[in-house]
Amino acid sequence: MKMEKFRQLGLSEEVLKVLESMNIDTPSEIQEKAIPLALEGRDIIGASKTGSGKTLAFASAIIEKIKPDKTIQAIVLTPTRELAEQVGDSIRQFSAGKVKVVSVYGGVDIYRQTQKMHNADVIVGTPGRVLDLMNRGSMNLSNVKITVLDEFDRMLDMGFVKDVGNIINACPVSRQTMLFSATISADVEYLAARYTNEPVEVSVESYVDHSKLEQIYYDVPDGLKFSLLVHLLKSEKNAHLVMVFCSTRRNADFVTTNLNNLGIAAKAIHGGLDQKKRIRVLNEFNENKGLNILVCTDVAARGLDIKNVTHVYNFDMPSVASDYIHRIGRTARAGEEGKAINILASRDYEHFSNILNREKVDITEVELPYVKKVEIIKDSGRRNNSRSRDSSRGRDSGRRDSGRRDSGRRDRGQSQDREMFDAVCKKCGKPCKVPFKPRTGVGVSCSECFVPKDSNSRGRNNSHSRGNSRGRR
Repeated sequence: MKMEKFRQLGLSEEVLKVLESMNIDTPSEIQEKAIPLALEGRDIIGASKTGSGKTLAFASAIIEKIKPDKTIQAIVLTPTRELAEQVGDSIRQFSAGKVKVVSVYGGVDIYRQTQKMHNADVIVGTPGRVLDLMNRGSMNLSNVKITVLDEFDRMLDMGFVKDVGNIINACPVSRQTMLFSATISADVEYLAARYTNEPVEVSVESYVDHSKLEQIYYDVPDGLKFSLLVHLLKSEKNAHLVMVFCSTRRNADFVTTNLNNLGIAAKAIHGGLDQKKRIRVLNEFNENKGLNILVCTDVAARGLDIKNVTHVYNFDMPSVASDYIHRIGRTARAGEEGKAINILASRDYEHFSNILNREKVDITEVELPYVKKVEIIKDSGRRNNSRSRDSSRGRDSGRRDSGRRDSGRRDRGQSQDREMFDAVCKKCGKPCKVPFKPRTGVGVSCSECFVPKDSNSRGRNNSHSRGNSRGRR
């Protein structure tokens, strides 16, 4: 029978019909292990990564056990706003309107959220906003029967330990607690022991098929980082949905603006965008509405269930080795093939070395192809009228003979709406203008003489020294 496996897990016919209408007929490994325990009322510590189907695992207990009585009976805490929205939508779908689910998070009008919470049965939210609502007297958790901590390790990384503790302390002692985490560290184990009562631990194999995940890296001169990304995006075959990871919001905006400037459609998602825009961008990407390149910070690497990603680019290597695993975990899922491409310049070597030393990964070096250097817009997240160096801080990609410059353009890399100060270059002795007030006794360099700190020992012909510094050649 089509839904027999789910039926054997103990789900009601009502829920089975909803799952069948959603074309979900076979439980995942985490669902097979966790749903029976959840329905029994057991506390659970689940080691399961994003995309494994854990939302249905804890939602099943919420849907089957809660009888609406106009009070909050279940609370799900998530590390990010996007995940709160996504989990809330999933529980609504699975319950088919049986329970009222409200998602609460920062970045939107708290008054409107308070109004929506009226008669809510289930709250899904970020710790900061939930605690804020509690402190305002707008949220009462005294009748909570089920508490879920989703992506718990990520919440710890983001500094929510105290907030989570305060929220749990506001819930009844006699509750069911389910904790799910991509990794079970010593900190996670310690806190899980505090928040749960005789929990059952369940774990599943990686949802990513590493046999179908190709991991490669390119070693590039500092000034060619973005140019190589453009070259690969144009030349890579079978690229359906692409995620490009950057280390900062500023870099994500830089990459996005310059890709669009070159006719490559892309959108950014990071914590600096308002919530409505972030959700709109995610929906465009998930539903393939003309958007197949998403440029993001690590906010999108965890928690969000983004399907059918074929290529993951690391424009910046993550500073935390485990974040690399979470990034590449967006592709090669459920038997599909995927590719993780790492673009390394000098500033990435230390982080890349940490990943190789701490994670079990097989990353192959690929010979650098001929790359045509592209003209870029520097600091595109803040100003869009100055053309200058690659974000990897290499030499000026838009440099031309002074006779060919537009007469209205200031010193290269300087915005026209920025105050400039008179100075004398310490190298060539010529008068110049700089975007800061020179200090007595401190020399300055004009735009012609300026050399970035990381380019002194790493010119175009020093690629052998980069390889030796990492011990990979």
